[in-house]
Amino acid sequence: MRWDELFADLEGQLEQELDAERLDLAAEEERLRLGRLTIRDRLMAMSRGGAVVRVALIDGATVRLRIDTAGRDWIAGSPEAGAGSVLVPLAAVAAVLPEGDQLARGLSIRSPEPGAELAGRLGLGFVLRDLCRRRAGVDVVTGDGIHHGTIDRVGRDHLDLAEHEEGSAPRGGAVRRVRIIPFGRITCVRL
Repeated sequence: MRWDELFADLEGQLEQELDAERLDLAAEEERLRLGRLTIRDRLMAMSRGGAVVRVALIDGATVRLRIDTAGRDWIAGSPEAGAGSVLVPLAAVAAVLPEGDQLARGLSIRSPEPGAELAGRLGLGFVLRDLCRRRAGVDVVTGDGIHHGTIDRVGRDHLDLAEHEEGSAPRGGAVRRVRIIPFGRITCVRL
């Protein structure tokens, strides 16, 4: 009987050690998964189902967005209050302020969103070039104010904004000046 007790005791110790090893392995896998998350991934997860996400920008403003899409270095969506669309470079995000269960949803990502692979590779310059082609009137918000106009050209790290009165076409005398704005200074672009 003593042998039975000894083997039972050894078996119990081995099970405890295996359980502890499994828990350590699961915790390490979770740390690795969390270490691969990007702010873009978390924002998209938080906005699932049309949820509004509150984002603080580097200029001190806070926007509440219903995020429609996101690229490699930007997010875009419609503001909770008001019409139009807003494009926000991720470099202009000072903080994300989750509400309700958004924090948990932002951490529960297991795999990329469907269709996110293509959109996730598109950079800010690509989206700005599209706005340039469309000749859409935009408000470019920077640290020194709001600048209305039409995007004339988009370089690798900057854009040329032809400033004009809202509602007028960017032709001839309607253009007051051209402002060259580095991408790093853009807080958001409103359409």
